[in-house]
Formats: sequence, structure tokens, C-alpha cells
Amino acid sequence: MNLTAVRDASAAWDKLILGSLAVLDAHRFTGSERVADVGSGGGLPGIPLKLAVPGLSLCLVESDQRKAEFLRDTVIALDLTDVEVQAKRAEEIGRDERHREAYDVVVTRAAAKAPVAAEYCLPLVRPGGLMLALAQYKDWDLARRAIGQLGGRLDGERSGVIVVSKLRHTPEQFPRRVGVPGKRPL
Repeated sequence: MNLTAVRDASAAWDKLILGSLAVLDAHRFTGSERVADVGSGGGLPGIPLKLAVPGLSLCLVESDQRKAEFLRDTVIALDLTDVEVQAKRAEEIGRDERHREAYDVVVTRAAAKAPVAAEYCLPLVRPGGLMLALAQYKDWDLARRAIGQLGGRLDGERSGVIVVSKLRHTPEQFPRRVGVPGKRPL
């Protein structure tokens, strides 16, 4: 047994979970928010956030069917309530009236480069809500124009989390068709 690899893997996992919980330092959750995690992958940061603040209503958005099935199994195994898994592209969710501008907070870890992630996430945030991204600030600073087009404002970085406020409704043309944001970022 390679104990070094196990220890390294454990440390990496701890870092991912603790990194996910950095959103708690960036925003004071009341426990009653509707939250979406876009590009949830293995459930980070959404599932650790739900475990830390059980009153949240959580939607995990993951387009990869296998990952979405893992998320469903994890939600059941952890006996989490008020958690929904959407196995769809973010562009589709952003056009669905049940999800468009329906969330108080949208979190994302590594969904895409900053302008693309903004186009995936901001259509889901209600005006007055927040987008919280676990990412490098310099990438987001370059996305200010795109964020403005989508109805948001880059408020800076808190505890390693990019904070974007949603000031007004996202124009109807956003998000664009599936695949377009990645090919032609704003």
C-alpha cells in the first residue's frame, strides 16, 4: 500500500472541501437561500455548502450524465433534502423559466473561463442576488465588460472567492445557444 499517495490524496480532498467552504467567508448565508451550483462535477462547492447550511435549497447543474448520476447517488447517500440535480447544459437551464433569475446565489468552481462562466451563471441569479466563483481574480477582472452586459457588477474578491452582484435583469438574448458562449466569449 502506498501510504504517501493516500496521504496526498486525503490532503488534496481536504483542500477541495475547505476551498469549497470559502464561499461561507465571502457571503453570510441565512439558511433559506435558493442556491445553484453550476458545473457541479463531483459536487463541489454545492454539497459541502449544503452540509454546512442545511436550510439551503440547492440545484446542482451538471451536463455530464455520469457525473449527474453520481451527484444523485451522493444526495441519496447523504440523505440530503431539498436538493435537485439538473443533468443539462447551463445554457439550457438559463433559458428555462423555472430557473432563470430564480436563485439568490449561484456558485461555481471551474465551469469555464470567466466571461463564459458569467454567461452560464448570471442568467440564473435574481436581481439583487450574487454569483460566487472560486477562481483567479485576474481572469474575472478581464471579464468586467461581459459581466456588465449580463446585468452584473464585479465586486472584487473576498477570501479567495470572486463576488459578482446582479444589478438588473439579464437581457433575453443571454445565455446564447448551447456551445456559443465557449466558442465566442463576450
